[in-house]
Amino acid sequence: MARLLDIKTLVIEARTMTGDWTRIVDEVDAYVDAGEVLGLIGESGAGKSTIGLACLAYAKPGARFGGGEILLDGENVIALDGEGRRRLRGPRVSYVAQSAAASFNPAMTLYDQVCEAPVRHGMMRFDEARRRAADMFRRLQLPDPERFGERYPHQVSGGQLQRAMAAMAMSCRPSLIVFDEPTTALDVTTQIEVLGAIKELIRDFGTAAVYISHDLAVVAQIADRIQVLRHGRTVEMGTAGQVLEAPRMAYTRELVTARKEHPKAETPVKAEAPLLEVRGVIARYGGNAANVLEDVSLKLGRGRTVAVVGESGSGKSTLARVITGLLPPIKGDVLVDGTALPPRTSKRTRAMLKRVQMIYQMPDVALNPRQSVAEAIGRPLKLYLGMEGEARRQRLNELMDHIGLDRSFVTRYPSELSGGQKQRVCIARALAAEPDVIICDEVTSALDPLIAEGILQLLQGLQDELGLAYVFITHDLAIVWNIADEVVVMKNGRVVESGPKREIFAPPHDPYTELLLSSAPEMRTDWLDELLEQRRAKGLAAAQ
Repeated sequence: MARLLDIKTLVIEARTMTGDWTRIVDEVDAYVDAGEVLGLIGESGAGKSTIGLACLAYAKPGARFGGGEILLDGENVIALDGEGRRRLRGPRVSYVAQSAAASFNPAMTLYDQVCEAPVRHGMMRFDEARRRAADMFRRLQLPDPERFGERYPHQVSGGQLQRAMAAMAMSCRPSLIVFDEPTTALDVTTQIEVLGAIKELIRDFGTAAVYISHDLAVVAQIADRIQVLRHGRTVEMGTAGQVLEAPRMAYTRELVTARKEHPKAETPVKAEAPLLEVRGVIARYGGNAANVLEDVSLKLGRGRTVAVVGESGSGKSTLARVITGLLPPIKGDVLVDGTALPPRTSKRTRAMLKRVQMIYQMPDVALNPRQSVAEAIGRPLKLYLGMEGEARRQRLNELMDHIGLDRSFVTRYPSELSGGQKQRVCIARALAAEPDVIICDEVTSALDPLIAEGILQLLQGLQDELGLAYVFITHDLAIVWNIADEVVVMKNGRVVESGPKREIFAPPHDPYTELLLSSAPEMRTDWLDELLEQRRAKGLAAAQ
């Protein structure tokens, strides 16, 4: 098998705030053979995406190539001039980003964007590129493939847009594609569709790929070899089977262990009135829109966790908005300790607001970049508890101790924190109000597995210590098993089933719950192929 990509002692440096240069990729070696998939695994800051972009001869602003070579078919791509790099990107190497929604131009149709590269590189006329794009849409199992490309990005689902981005990456038939976390933001069922489509695309066209992810179970389904990175250096590399089944290095073993289930110990249900209750909620966005929530109810006891699970669009986050008063329902009630809360946040007293707090999915968006940690956490201390001066400083220090961050971090700004540290600050901000209920909206979905595990352990410890109740919104069923007491399964704005965790996870399941459970990736290399074969067989049997 021919050596397609050969990375030799690659060094990439980034400028620090003091103006110095520091290595963020430190003498990394890697290679990809023709038709092979290399999985790059590691936590945030490991250098995965930096290496992936370097394969396109690109370094982000504030970064530079500091040494080494990236040979594509024997040519050092980082030595190319501007015209050489233009000819490289698209025809020889292409890129699939994590967020397709942020990567497409909302003012152009999908056909215009998928066909642009082969036309601009003079490889074919637009009508030829359009026919090729339609064929690619068909291969990727997109609906109405001949007309799918006439839509605009906002007119298709997230999973469909991610597959359209794969089609765009393939439009010039490159020999190498870099996939940068292409399924991280997707729910489990959509992730399976996209993973299956990507795997078939690579297999059909013999394209080589670098597949970047922090999810080892996902990479195991698509990679031939896995390379584990940490702090810009290679920790371990080997075949996918070897890395999963017999990891040599302690860090790799931690990554493998982090994906395993650690079920929360069951505690007896107390015979008491629920702390939080949602009764028959119906909600919609806009006066003439269809209902987004339809007769949704749940109960949550003090010191317990109810997990709300379902696909994107099932209504999970909308339910959180209703509970917090950001979206008033058109029917139904939200009660705390038996007292109905006003439907709008603006109508709730501070005493009501402090009892239900929320931790958001994306800490980068949730934190004000111009506020220090002390300001972010100190604001609810003043707003809800009236704390000033020394009392506020003392409580701030206590909260930093609670979330496991050094007290010196209070002077830092979000840009000076890692993803896990930022999420811990968001947790401290929610705790500052001394709430009874915290809504956790996909709080670990954007985090690396080891950091996510630390956040889950922190939340569990805080619940044990403070008696907090959690509404935990997630599409990750491994997390549900690890943290929940009760589970509410939602689909299309309705509750499909609900009950204690062990009852929901034990067969027989509702068909939709079965679909969710079967879509959670397992830590073995043949899992995806087996699942897709089973689903094809079921589909064939149904058709017959």
